[in-house]
Amino acid sequence: MPRALAARVPFYYGWVVLGCLCCAGFARQGPAVATLSIFIEPLSREFGWSRTALSGAVSLGGVLAAVAAPMIGPLLDRHGSRVVLSLAVAANGIALLLLSLTPSLLIFYLLFCFARMNWAGTFDLGIYSALNNWFVARRTAAASVAHVAQMAGLVAMPLIAQFAILHDGWRMGWIVLGLTTLAVGLIPVWLFVVRRPEDLGLEPDRAVPAQAGGPAPEPRFSRREAIRTPAFWLLMAYTAMVYPVQAGVSLHQAPHLVERGIDPTTAAGIVAFFSFMSAIATIACGFLPRRWPLRYPLALAGVLMAGGTLLLPDVASAREAFFAGGLFGLGIGTMLTLTPVAWADYFGRANYGAIRGISLSTQVIAQAMGPLMSGVLYDLTGNYTISLHAFATLSAISVAVALAARPPKIAG
Repeated sequence: MPRALAARVPFYYGWVVLGCLCCAGFARQGPAVATLSIFIEPLSREFGWSRTALSGAVSLGGVLAAVAAPMIGPLLDRHGSRVVLSLAVAANGIALLLLSLTPSLLIFYLLFCFARMNWAGTFDLGIYSALNNWFVARRTAAASVAHVAQMAGLVAMPLIAQFAILHDGWRMGWIVLGLTTLAVGLIPVWLFVVRRPEDLGLEPDRAVPAQAGGPAPEPRFSRREAIRTPAFWLLMAYTAMVYPVQAGVSLHQAPHLVERGIDPTTAAGIVAFFSFMSAIATIACGFLPRRWPLRYPLALAGVLMAGGTLLLPDVASAREAFFAGGLFGLGIGTMLTLTPVAWADYFGRANYGAIRGISLSTQVIAQAMGPLMSGVLYDLTGNYTISLHAFATLSAISVAVALAARPPKIAG
């Protein structure tokens, strides 16, 4: 079917693939933290589970993703995103459906941690592997579109769950989420996603032109070759520095603002504005000229994150908080959109899954450490000042790391 469709459509078939990846990204958000938050109160009320117990499922799922990602990556390179993403969507859809039958905390952990592992690992690898295989010149634009679709899912899935819970209880909430995941994500991915354009006799969209004229040669690093380059370790270091900031500040932003004397409703509005500015940055990334080295916007993301985080400890008014949150949101949106693109630009499409799988383990662990760091320092000091200063320092160091991360010389 994809070959026949590719022959009929009057445009590049990669856009069909991107549309399917957007569906998968939307469907991915069933086990997102924002979605789980809708279930915390009814589950706690019915079973008496503590908030710590429910939150632990998120952390454990992240740990499982960190372990699984390096093994999933090579499978993805061999079999392609269609198979891997279809299995991930189907598995998550079934797990969410089965969560409606939850009788105990153990069963909840088994099902939710499995779904969360897919959310953090398999979906990320599958979506960006296919995207980077099909797009070269328009890679940043395609990544921007895919990220916006995932953010749309992050908004919609909690609302869908809440609607179902209000009408027929939390068990119906899981059922509706499972059915939505399967309907939105599985059908288009299974029917229309193709591993790479060469499988249909096509080529990726036009290659980035070299300065001397003509297409620039495409990187083609193996995982072993990539690990031997300074660029690999610099991108890993950048990942390890910015993702604790992203998770740690995002989770604790609202309570910090309330403690600074800002009304809770206004604080919620500031968090929404942060998300809005993150979306604006994501869209803006799609218009970046491909001739610009990615290390520059990645460094800019570090500057914005450092600036916003530095301002947060001393905010004294809603206006200051909106400004700080907006700066931070711009940095987060830029970083989240361009980091997966950088791995493909630097090391090529052929072994993207294997290479990205290693970095994804670092990313997931770093995201888990950020909120833990904030929480521990808050308990020790009674406020978020030290943790915010620490996050600002990490962001500032990431600027120098990003600028040093020049693309490696092409193998061979």
